Amino acid sequence: MTDDSPLDLGPDPSLLLVDDDEVFLKRLARAMERRGFAVETAASVAAGKALAMARPPAYAVIDLRLDDGNGLDVVEALRLKRPDARIVVLTGYGAIATAVAAVKIGATDYLSKPADADEVVNALLQREGAVLPEPPENPMSADRVRWEHIQRVYEQCDRNVSETARRLSMHRRTLQRILAKRSPR
Repeated sequence: MTDDSPLDLGPDPSLLLVDDDEVFLKRLARAMERRGFAVETAASVAAGKALAMARPPAYAVIDLRLDDGNGLDVVEALRLKRPDARIVVLTGYGAIATAVAAVKIGATDYLSKPADADEVVNALLQREGAVLPEPPENPMSADRVRWEHIQRVYEQCDRNVSETARRLSMHRRTLQRILAKRSPR
């Protein structure tokens, strides 16, 4: 969060931040205001959807997992009200399946936490056809690839644990234990 100079945000600098981590939400809101955004914050899916429907912003940063539900519900509501909105989904549980689901619903980009304000701004302002970022220096481990595959099948089964377990030929309780854990590094 080093460069706090105002940016060229276009005629509507409105930004909706939705995250249940109050400290992170306040810190990111201050940093984005310093960069010229007109920030509104919400700490839940219900509050985020209400703001998205009442005053749809030009930009949005939405956490995937919130206390009262899934942030993708806010993405979907915002996309219906404002199709041209630039939406970035943030999550501490980065998985390919959820990234694909977020983009299919209408997110512009997907970032894993911890993400600083500069990364968020770059994702919000990146235009179509821009050069992809550099690949990571450390590729995924075999455990992480396995976890990503399980997450993808779980999303394809509409988050139905029994159906996912059947398709992966594993015991349902084993799958539930895997899903309850954080992603491996």
